Amino acid sequence: MNQAKTKRLLPFALAAAACVLAPAMASAGVVVASSGPSASHFPVGKKLGDSEKIVLRAGDALTVLDGKGTRVLRGAGTFSLDQQAGPSKSGTFAVLTERRSAQRMRTGAVRGDEVSAQVQPPNLWYVDVAKPGKVCLAETDRVRIWRNTTEGDASFTLSPAGGGKTETINFADGDMLTPWDTAGLPVTAGQVYRIADARGNTVGELSFAILDPVADEPEALAQQLIENGCIRQLELLSSATMVTEG
Repeated sequence: MNQAKTKRLLPFALAAAACVLAPAMASAGVVVASSGPSASHFPVGKKLGDSEKIVLRAGDALTVLDGKGTRVLRGAGTFSLDQQAGPSKSGTFAVLTERRSAQRMRTGAVRGDEVSAQVQPPNLWYVDVAKPGKVCLAETDRVRIWRNTTEGDASFTLSPAGGGKTETINFADGDMLTPWDTAGLPVTAGQVYRIADARGNTVGELSFAILDPVADEPEALAQQLIENGCIRQLELLSSATMVTEG
């Protein structure tokens, strides 16, 4: 093929390549909650294309998370994610998913009624001692336990549900965060751990899923949380990145 002909064909070749790549590059959202008459058509975890037409009926409420944040679409109406207004929450997502040092123990003197503003962990990977269950982790060597108050000292014990070595975790007055000594009691995917308070009363049970690798896009991470049953973290991710339009 001569050089002149090659130059003439080059723009067409590039256009064809762009068409092939476009679907893979198109962003998408993921359904994190749905209710109403059309809920069965939008199960949690369903992926929605950026320009896909979303048809909702009266009484429908669809919560969708994408790269810009989380939005609630309410019917009746026809929507698409690329037409939704509001500021991007990408900065919030970056802070929420930051892998912070386990040595950061003190998170501020939040006391009394002020604690109501911080009832949720400020980081997706913190394990909320008051809300045990299935938790997804980004790593197993730096696990942090969080509580929603800074008032008073508090102690809890962690142990395998079937019996075994017990690990004590302590919160000093003023602290909301404390590390799990994974050298003393390793964190293992699938293992169930019992949490007990200082009197020995069971607070709940924890189990873990290890994300490897951790998705770095909000919608992809939401999908990982859904697939692994980490519902508390999915709710935290959704609420923290909620976009307020207007």
